[in-house]
Amino acid sequence: MPSPSLSGFALRVVVDIADLAATNNQNAVLTTYSLGSCLGVAIYDPVVKVGALLHAMLPDSSINQSKAAAQPAMFIDTGIPALFRAAYEFQAQKHRLRICVAGGAQIMDSTGFFNIGKRNYEAIMAIFQAHGLRIHAEQVGGLSSRSMYLNVATGEVRLKVSGQQEECILCPG
Repeated sequence: MPSPSLSGFALRVVVDIADLAATNNQNAVLTTYSLGSCLGVAIYDPVVKVGALLHAMLPDSSINQSKAAAQPAMFIDTGIPALFRAAYEFQAQKHRLRICVAGGAQIMDSTGFFNIGKRNYEAIMAIFQAHGLRIHAEQVGGLSSRSMYLNVATGEVRLKVSGQQEECILCPG
């Protein structure tokens, strides 16, 4: 269901599971749904107004390197570099990027045996630490699925958590 606060925009770009998108189109809202154990990563450069969004499923591409080569957004370790490269194509610069992360819940794993959500978050934190990046806003863990919206005109990132009101986790201004 479209977010009421974003419904006036002409272009909703849906980022599917194991995919990413980047744009400088000021009418775009990058959107991803059903972030359970997956992680959604939104990056935004406020100077050139470039937004990019990743929906990654798994932490480590070493389990299937041919799949990672064909679909890098499936994995955190290959999806994060691909996300940043996509934003850089629109003149975004690393030192200006605002980063938001959502997801990493414990879904369909009540015992915590697989801990995919937690492992995804640990993988992203290791990458960000290694590259001197910091997360500006996050909502991770828990037991609920989330949808994530990045308004390219403003850099605002909103989340819709199952059964709750939509909320802004990064509200410029």
